[in-house]
Amino acid sequence: MLKKLPPAFRNFYVVTGLLFFIWLLLLDSNDLISRFKMTAKVNSLENEKEFYLEKISEVEKDRKELLTNKELLEKFAREKYLMKKEKEDIFIVQED
Repeated sequence: MLKKLPPAFRNFYVVTGLLFFIWLLLLDSNDLISRFKMTAKVNSLENEKEFYLEKISEVEKDRKELLTNKELLEKFAREKYLMKKEKEDIFIVQED
């Protein structure tokens, strides 16, 4: 039966190397499938990081504007936190 195999597959080192290679590709904890999943996750996390860095810069810009412009600060406080001046009534209209 061994005579039917090509000479390369009769060599102990070639067979051991192939088994080791298959083990690394399919059975190890760091196999190819896990590597592809981890690479995809890293890419998605980098995109998410980019998105949040853009949002942070927008919020910092808005904060700077709010702290320097009194009228904008008053408008923000009225709309977001429903603040009002003394002797002033607020009516909240909700659309269905």
